[in-house]
Amino acid sequence: MPKIILSVVSGAPIVLSAQLFDVAQLHQLKAGDVLFAAGDVGDGCYRLDEGLLKVMVTSTRGEERIVAILGPGAVVGELAMIDRMPRSASVVALRDSVLRFISREAYEKRVLAHPETKQALLEILAFRLRQADEELAAETFLSVKARVARALLELAEFLGKPSGPQCIVLNEKISLADLAAMAGVARENASRVLSEWRRRNVVLTGVSPGYVLSDVAALKREMNEEDLES
Repeated sequence: MPKIILSVVSGAPIVLSAQLFDVAQLHQLKAGDVLFAAGDVGDGCYRLDEGLLKVMVTSTRGEERIVAILGPGAVVGELAMIDRMPRSASVVALRDSVLRFISREAYEKRVLAHPETKQALLEILAFRLRQADEELAAETFLSVKARVARALLELAEFLGKPSGPQCIVLNEKISLADLAAMAGVARENASRVLSEWRRRNVVLTGVSPGYVLSDVAALKREMNEEDLES
């Protein structure tokens, strides 16, 4: 069974931060603002200094899937710096955010002076590819319950505050649609799973902006179930 892997990509390589973003332009977003949309021209990349972003893709039928939640230190939009193609995903602010932007032109000038900068970006791309492999494995082998549990535990790793031995509070408002998109399941299925967990007092809703994971051990057991239910 695939181990849990955070969708939060923090701590860009020091060389990348020091040599690429030290003269970058500040860019601010309000919660709900779109940083860029899939198909937009990839004219540069960003480093997130403060806030929280979600990276998502949309099917031709309008179904959304959250592929990553990014926290401070994350670099976003780096793929376009390498392949010069349009944006492959959309990025939206989950909370007010402050970013630094570097254009492709400025990046290419930096690479000429500091070739290791390109290597740092390639390392980030390699990490993203490994994440994609983990996500594919989760979709293939995890049940619906396990996927929802995995998504909640990932959020807890970054957004949660302990409130007891097996209790974590998610104070960030995460919509059911976003949770389902992050888990890669239908919204109705996510709602059904949460309803069951509420009855069992595993997850509580309506008592905080987000969720209260009142039995983390139970969620971990759900995530590790080797049930191939789809």
